[in-house]
Amino acid sequence: MERFIVILFSVLLGVVFFIWFSRAINKQPLRDFISANLWLLHPNAVCYWRTAMALVGLVLYFFVGFENIGIVIFTFAAILDGVDGIIARKCGLGSKFGEWLDPFCDKLTYLPPLIGFAYRGIISVHLIWVLVVIELFGQFFARRILDLLKTSGAANNFGKIKAIICFGLVIFCALLDEIPDIPNIYNISDEVLAACIILASASIVFKFIPNYVYADILSTLNFCCGIISLVLTHYYYFAYAICVIIMGQLFDLFDGRMAEKHGGTKFGPYMDDIADFVSFGLAPAYVIIKSGGSMAWLFALIYVAGVGFRLIRFVSVDKKRSDLPDGIFNGLPSPAGALIVLGGALAVDHSPLLWLIAAMSVALMVSHLRFAHFGRVIIKTMPRPLFFLMCSVMVVTISFVLRTKNVHMFGYLILFSVILYVIVGRNLIRLPEKS
Repeated sequence: MERFIVILFSVLLGVVFFIWFSRAINKQPLRDFISANLWLLHPNAVCYWRTAMALVGLVLYFFVGFENIGIVIFTFAAILDGVDGIIARKCGLGSKFGEWLDPFCDKLTYLPPLIGFAYRGIISVHLIWVLVVIELFGQFFARRILDLLKTSGAANNFGKIKAIICFGLVIFCALLDEIPDIPNIYNISDEVLAACIILASASIVFKFIPNYVYADILSTLNFCCGIISLVLTHYYYFAYAICVIIMGQLFDLFDGRMAEKHGGTKFGPYMDDIADFVSFGLAPAYVIIKSGGSMAWLFALIYVAGVGFRLIRFVSVDKKRSDLPDGIFNGLPSPAGALIVLGGALAVDHSPLLWLIAAMSVALMVSHLRFAHFGRVIIKTMPRPLFFLMCSVMVVTISFVLRTKNVHMFGYLILFSVILYVIVGRNLIRLPEKS
């Protein structure tokens, strides 16, 4: 219990500092102070400070025996990972060397304690060394190749999400270190570590891919998730099938952002529509069918027809409307409609109530109720660290569900996320008009 209180205090202290700094740097006095003390507050200097703090925390925790003090110092060092980026953006102090230094200091911050916890038996030794090898390859060899190709090696979203998860994993391991008899079902450290390995690998791969094909690749991955989900559903692995669809939704979220930022190919919009229909139309409909019941086929067909109508209306009508602001959906978007069905399938457990849930989802999708776009509107209102934290929480949540196999809880979490989106999406529909 003492360890938990220390961790909670450390996190709250770091979050309060980060929120204060994020607001204060928008005012000139703090910017002037940073400019006058670049030796201390330059983004690169902050990288050095936080790395040194993390190493001090490492020594205090593993070698001196002052575990609680080490946790406080490490947690504050992790929070400073967001501070150096804010300074670089707000004060125009970004540099090519800083692009290399920032992820390198991240690795020096979270890899040593993770190795320490691995040799204490809390996480897998083999997995942590796989992560170390991938991280070192990406930091030194991959970035060297990128420099020769004159391509930016700046951290992408995969790398940033991975870093946040690794920081959190260190804190989680510290908690497990005090409670060694925690039931194995609640120890998701290895699953989270495996997710970090996947994200680290994806971060390296995407650095070598031309920017203009990012959107097409993500749409293709979304399509593949839909196909995999259909196969898993056929064998009644509903929870795994739904996890795969959620992964597809993450790809769908990013493909639009990448298309706006980097452009795409002429086949991109068609691939996006096909992937959406498979992942958010056919896959959830098959879940309805496999859930059983004499009317399951009928409601599955109604759902597929609703998603098809929703996508056709969006492409042929809504995109051409001048009275529909950019970033506003006419009707509930199909990914959210799919989540209603998928969450309901897990929560009600083969009950005919799922048919009513599917009908409600279709009614919202074909309606003329307006909802803010999650990527273009809602995410843009979030601070960047909060967005990466949200993605990290999603990855950890999926890992926890896969470990505990508590499908009912998973269903309720999905339904809660949809309700939250509906509330926020309805409240922000006027934001694009004002901008």
